[in-house]
Amino acid sequence: MAGHIQDRWFKIETTANGSTVRTKTDRHGTGLRYRARYVGPDGTEKSKSFPDRQKRLAESWLASVASDMTRGQYIDPRAARVTFKGYAEKWLSTHSADLSSRIVTEQRLRLHAFPVLGSRPLDSFRPEHLRDLVSALEANPRVGGAYARNIYGDVRAVLSAAVDDGLLPRNPCSARSVRPPTVERRRVTPWLPSQVQAVRQSLPERYRTMVDTGAGCGLRQGEIVGLAEDALDSGGGILRVVRQVKLIGGKAVFAPPKCGKERDVPLPSSVAEALRVHMDACKPVDITLPWRKPDGPKVTARLLFTNSANGVVWRSNFNIQEWKPALALAGLIPAARDGKYVSAREHGMHALRHFYASVLLDAGESIKAVSQYLGHTDPALTLRVYAHLMPSSQERTRNAIDGLFLPAAEGSDGPETAQ
Repeated sequence: MAGHIQDRWFKIETTANGSTVRTKTDRHGTGLRYRARYVGPDGTEKSKSFPDRQKRLAESWLASVASDMTRGQYIDPRAARVTFKGYAEKWLSTHSADLSSRIVTEQRLRLHAFPVLGSRPLDSFRPEHLRDLVSALEANPRVGGAYARNIYGDVRAVLSAAVDDGLLPRNPCSARSVRPPTVERRRVTPWLPSQVQAVRQSLPERYRTMVDTGAGCGLRQGEIVGLAEDALDSGGGILRVVRQVKLIGGKAVFAPPKCGKERDVPLPSSVAEALRVHMDACKPVDITLPWRKPDGPKVTARLLFTNSANGVVWRSNFNIQEWKPALALAGLIPAARDGKYVSAREHGMHALRHFYASVLLDAGESIKAVSQYLGHTDPALTLRVYAHLMPSSQERTRNAIDGLFLPAAEGSDGPETAQ
């Protein structure tokens, strides 16, 4: 049996002649009599108290603790006092070095997970509670499938950390009866070249080359906004993607590209010429911003794209004031009604990256190369998103087989006579 049982009503004392006697303590007759004590896996002492006449129950409890330790199913008693919300808030402070990721994760948990699971003690988690969460997310019309899966992933990560800390024997998300929220896979439908040009022409002149850069080099919106003069290697035909502009807590900062993946992208001569013309009309501007976080060290870059006040292009302002009106003029979304435009997630600036990928794949470029130019972490991600845009091999297959088995053309001996 792990540990021992302390009787707090009696103590053993040694007499003058060396014998021992059992005497009452000052606590005799009051409070819980027995305290079961043991040392947990973390090296600290744990205990639980039991009333008078329940010494056997205390011994049974200690035996159960020892058995759980042996089977790897031990749960720290602190788990009964720690709620999911309390533990998650502590976990959030250390789970990521990226401040923006931490902010987004905190928002997802606060808005969607804490209302369902926040007050539940960690030691009470069962698979049914995760099924309840998934049902609540899928029933919420304001939570899309991909967003719901991100929320579920955050909860799973918190519970995995609780397992590592000995507050849960296993992650209930791993139960076979628990499934992540379903995600409706929508096929990317890339813009036509005419649509790209229509949006470009509908933008104010100082922003038109942003379209050339997105459609011609596949940069993300933040990477386009953070593009500086030092990124251009026109002689070598290379565009170096080394920074982006992010908004963290309403403040603009410079940061590495997504997932920290700096990359070199082929710079087509047409895009290089468009950038040269743009820089002649709108000179690059020295912009100083913090690096990575609002209180980070200051960094200065000569940005190619700035707003009319020669400041940073704020994504939210640009999308509402410039991008959506251009989409409407190009016929991609309806005109504004009462001064407001409809949601246009599929027609955001990310559509330029989809166009870029579709052009490369249609030209026969490899998935590996496209993944590298887009800055994806894994070519498998590129394949999942864009596989349907790859040229079909069906016609090549039909022609190859027909060349073998169809009757040979007149004057030919046919493949069966070839030696």
